[in-house]
Amino acid sequence: MQPIPASSAHTGARPAPVPFYKQLYVQVVVAIVIGVLLGYFEPKYGVALKPLGDAFIKLVKMIIAPVIFLTIVTGIASMTHLKSVGRVFGKAMVYFLFFSTLALIVGLVVAHVVQPGAGMNVNVADLDQKEVRGYVDKTHELTITGFLMDIIPKSLLGSLSDGNILQTLFVAVLFGVALSLSGERGRPVLTFMESLTVPVFRLVHILMRAAPIGALGAMAFTIGKYGVAALVNLAWLVGSFYITALLFVLVILGLVARLCGFSVLKLIRYLKAELLLVLGTSSSESALPSLMEKMEKAGCEKTVVGLVVPTGYSFNLDGTNIYMTLAALFIAQATNTELTLGHQISLLLVAMLSSKGAAGVTGAGFITLAATLSVVPEVPVAGMALILGVDRFMSECRSLTNFIGNAVATVVVSKWEGALDMKKLQEALNSPVDPDDAPIA
Repeated sequence: MQPIPASSAHTGARPAPVPFYKQLYVQVVVAIVIGVLLGYFEPKYGVALKPLGDAFIKLVKMIIAPVIFLTIVTGIASMTHLKSVGRVFGKAMVYFLFFSTLALIVGLVVAHVVQPGAGMNVNVADLDQKEVRGYVDKTHELTITGFLMDIIPKSLLGSLSDGNILQTLFVAVLFGVALSLSGERGRPVLTFMESLTVPVFRLVHILMRAAPIGALGAMAFTIGKYGVAALVNLAWLVGSFYITALLFVLVILGLVARLCGFSVLKLIRYLKAELLLVLGTSSSESALPSLMEKMEKAGCEKTVVGLVVPTGYSFNLDGTNIYMTLAALFIAQATNTELTLGHQISLLLVAMLSSKGAAGVTGAGFITLAATLSVVPEVPVAGMALILGVDRFMSECRSLTNFIGNAVATVVVSKWEGALDMKKLQEALNSPVDPDDAPIA
């Protein structure tokens, strides 16, 4: 295995602490607070700031494909045994399938216990279905055929230009295998790509400095557009979802982390800047490049990181899965729709499949729910109009839970594969100073 590129390697000397106001996560917190205040007191101005959030997410998406491609290709091409690639991928998929299914079951159980929609007695015919129809129309993107066609790009370079994570992953694995089989004749290409990794990750650091502006714009828009009052009528559903997601992270993922020898709370602290960025932008993709780099710094082997993180963004959506079953049963309860055990099992099975096809689809959580309900006719799709107003608030929790779930998965699969440096992991999780907070030279 080749050493990690200089962009993610350390010289051994830890940088001196910087003033708190220069630390990225502090700046993001301040930006989120300002965004909330602007959206609340000046809603029109807050809505007008939406382009700031959109522009930042586009900046990050611009760099995601090169980061994934370079990390996976250099990692695979440096491996002495290609069969280990398939072994890592297989272990990751087993992990993803188990915990994704567990998340769906947790959402189903909580919906039965809490009964968030009980007593609303909503008449489906009275609901405004115009806005929901737009999401239902997109569900064709989540069919198995559409999913398979989405993996294969139109051209080799098309995966990099389109920014589709699955396509980039697919091409990167193929190219990495081909480069590895090229032997010494492919060595100059590998050396070039390893050198190219340095400025690409440097660019990631530069782009992250715009995170506070993006978080401010996104949060100001959310509060200005929907208002805090939008939470009042459906607070029970939103609260139930947030508490369930929190318990899933702290209890279930916390137990998994403990069994693997680390603390999920320390991992969350280590990723605090990225989590705040996800919270501010309501997009876990905005922190994908930083997550990959930090997982390497925490002792996870580059090849494992390159395979697990991008794949997890498509197949390991714990927060989205909890949301899907909880929201589906909320709609059934609110519309007084009786669901038998058979109906609920069907809902669970359909959700398992449709959630795997949500990669790269804008508004994936809501669209995937629409796709699931379209296949399970017992739950009225029109009932989605009930949660449309608060879905934006739940999307932040979905993204945060998905992000933490993928971070935990990366460490766990690395440990299973014997590709985890426990000393580096503990040093990273216990360190009070994050080197990434240092100002850019």
